[in-house]
Amino acid sequence: MRDSAGRKARTAVRAAAALVTAALFVTGCDGAKNGATADPEPKPSASPTPEWNTRPASLASLGDSITRGFNACSVLSDCPGASWATGTQVDSLARRLLASPETSSWNHARTGARMADLPGQMRQAVADKPQLVTVLLGANDACRPEVDAMTSVDAFRADFEASVRELRSALPKSQLYVAGVPDLKRLWSQGRTNGFAKTVWKLGVCPSMLRDSEAEDATATQRRAAVEKRVGEYNAVLKDVCSRDRLCRFDGAVSSYGFTGEELSKWDWFHPSKTGQRQLADLAYRTITAPRPPA
Repeated sequence: MRDSAGRKARTAVRAAAALVTAALFVTGCDGAKNGATADPEPKPSASPTPEWNTRPASLASLGDSITRGFNACSVLSDCPGASWATGTQVDSLARRLLASPETSSWNHARTGARMADLPGQMRQAVADKPQLVTVLLGANDACRPEVDAMTSVDAFRADFEASVRELRSALPKSQLYVAGVPDLKRLWSQGRTNGFAKTVWKLGVCPSMLRDSEAEDATATQRRAAVEKRVGEYNAVLKDVCSRDRLCRFDGAVSSYGFTGEELSKWDWFHPSKTGQRQLADLAYRTITAPRPPA
């Protein structure tokens, strides 16, 4: 009985020793794999950020009457041929950038459009698969019959963000150029002493800013200040949303540009003339072809 018990005890000791050895072996392997002296596992490299292409081969332009060339050629008529973006009658952006502007550019802007219309225009644009999309929109959101009717900043932001998402979802590599909303108060200050401008503005051109253009009482002053403030808020939204998109450039030079009488339509002293359209093309071309985005 004692010999049998001894054999059992020795067998148990040998088994325990084997288990300890195996455990040490496994632990040692894990340590070699995960310890401080082991080589770290390689991490996948991040995708490179796409670079801005200063020479896109196609473009689609979105916006309102400015991009449609309204009143640039004849009274109360669109004139896409004179558009700063896609026109063939002026030295437009398309003519400067594209080898074939007639077949590689599309104008989806609509006279009277506001920011609420941009998502629909963007859906039209993505069907063309352009390498560059331009947006100049927002004046009609501020040019309302009354100040209270101006588009709210929150609604303006929501529609612009939705439009950018629409573009990015369909065309993640397409570039976006966004022009600032023109300075409506500067337009008033330059035209308020012009007899023709004062007369034509009475027909209802941007009434929130230009109505009673000679009035300088507290009510008129507050009304114009409210419009000026809202335009500034719109531009802040455009700049902010654009800054968060790696392939978007916001052009504040458009909002700060002071159009001269020669650069405004002789029929309404509000929309750009052909000369003014060329100036808009100059500003856009400068921003789009710059090696770095504007500060």
